[in-house]
Amino acid sequence: MTKAARDLGRPVVWIPTRSEDMHTLTHSRGQIQYVELGCTSAGKFTGLRVRLVGDAGAYPTIGTFLPGGTRRMSQGTYDFPAIQFDVAVGVTNTTPMGAYRGAGRPEATALVERIVDQAAHELGIDPIELRERNLLGDDRFPFRTLTGNLYDSGRYTLPLHTAADAVGYATLRAEQQVRRARGDRRALGIGVAVYVEITAGGGSSEYGALEVHADGSATVFAGTSAHGQGHQTAYAMLVSAQTGIAVDRITLVDGDTDRVPRGGGTGGSRSLQLGGSAVAGATDALVIKAKHLAATLLEASLDDIVVDNTRGTVGVAGVPSSELTWAQLAARSPEPLSADFIFDQGGASFPFGAHIAVVEVDLDTGHVTLLRHVAVDDCGTVLNPVLVEGQQHGGVAAGAGQTLYEEVRYDANGNLLTANFADYCIASSADLPSFEPHSTETPSPLNPLGAKGIGEASTIGSTPAIQNAVIDAVAHLGIRHLDMPCTPMRVWSAVRDAAAGTPADPWREPPAVFGSDAVVDEAAIDAAEGV
Repeated sequence: MTKAARDLGRPVVWIPTRSEDMHTLTHSRGQIQYVELGCTSAGKFTGLRVRLVGDAGAYPTIGTFLPGGTRRMSQGTYDFPAIQFDVAVGVTNTTPMGAYRGAGRPEATALVERIVDQAAHELGIDPIELRERNLLGDDRFPFRTLTGNLYDSGRYTLPLHTAADAVGYATLRAEQQVRRARGDRRALGIGVAVYVEITAGGGSSEYGALEVHADGSATVFAGTSAHGQGHQTAYAMLVSAQTGIAVDRITLVDGDTDRVPRGGGTGGSRSLQLGGSAVAGATDALVIKAKHLAATLLEASLDDIVVDNTRGTVGVAGVPSSELTWAQLAARSPEPLSADFIFDQGGASFPFGAHIAVVEVDLDTGHVTLLRHVAVDDCGTVLNPVLVEGQQHGGVAAGAGQTLYEEVRYDANGNLLTANFADYCIASSADLPSFEPHSTETPSPLNPLGAKGIGEASTIGSTPAIQNAVIDAVAHLGIRHLDMPCTPMRVWSAVRDAAAGTPADPWREPPAVFGSDAVVDEAAIDAAEGV
């Protein structure tokens, strides 16, 4: 294309077909996971072993790193005394793997929450109760995980209890038993998942700047890049809260290297905690500059100058007649009334939460209907609830798509079979219920806003919750596991096999490349049980 543009002396555009897009754009979630959980008869975890095969696709770039993100988050929310995690990544003649909403963290939560549900079934312990017995306590934070993370803050039982109350967990379990007792062919399933994820893990510094103009408006310059998350609103709220300038008089400039000298962009749910903190820091610096200017112009002591953020003025405290508007300050400033700030929080933050999904499975067709989904996410201090709920809705929709519908398939020769939206199924609003989002707020100590990321959290929590719900709906038939996506054919086949007395064994032996070293020895189990 570059040569064509040069030869023609004109701009050239190439518009790929949908099939070309599906072949060449990155895919994701390409993992096969072999998971074992050590557990006492009393339901206390003694260790976790994971052997993971990752598909990097044809070009081993980011696809080789994604399993590392899964390993890093494999501790989850639990007090595992030991973890063994082995990874083998292969290069295949398929579309390369890339980062997709969560980038390794949904895979980690899926493996942990699936095996925890399996343990609950084997032990005859309610899934919520088993989780409660093993969650990290509130007094353990900050907490250094066995995989090297430093969890900044957490209250893991709070969202779990909030979700259980919101969904009416006990009532649903009672209804499930009634349906099973009468042989209902529309089975009810309740799925639980508790998660923690990492945000701002790929670089913890960001740039922000603010300039106030002579007409009283203001411009925010941010090193992050907005593409629908609501940065304009969030950053304007931060500036308005400190200055009193109306939100609709504040504009955002980002993604412009001519006007924004540096920035880390948007990724890893980093924007508010880093970009927002940088904007808040720049606003603080500008307020200090404005106070000095006002003190000079009003011939007052700097100590007497205050910002009235309800009126949008700067002036002498208690003397309404001795104040200046931001427009007056900017007009009379000998230089642009601006300030910039670089914020570095020094590390990643770790949002967490709990999701509970309710599904109905038609045992005659295998069709799964998602009836309800309660999402309780803790992203630290919430700045704008509407923006948070928007991310929760989108995240759950993505999780439902992965769990129930979306699947990339190849034939034996590596030809893509799902190269269009007729063969690759994406959930629409008609397939999904009205989600029930909630928030708990456990501030991060790493930034002045107390914020953590929210952009990927609900995808990470919803995926295993919905999968667990589908399996829970058919567990009374002897079905112990279903791989994602839980398509009608996959569910129907499992029901048929169970009815024939041949339910599939969920365990598969991992490839020989991993060896067979045990992560938990019998002595450790005996000691934990007091034997």
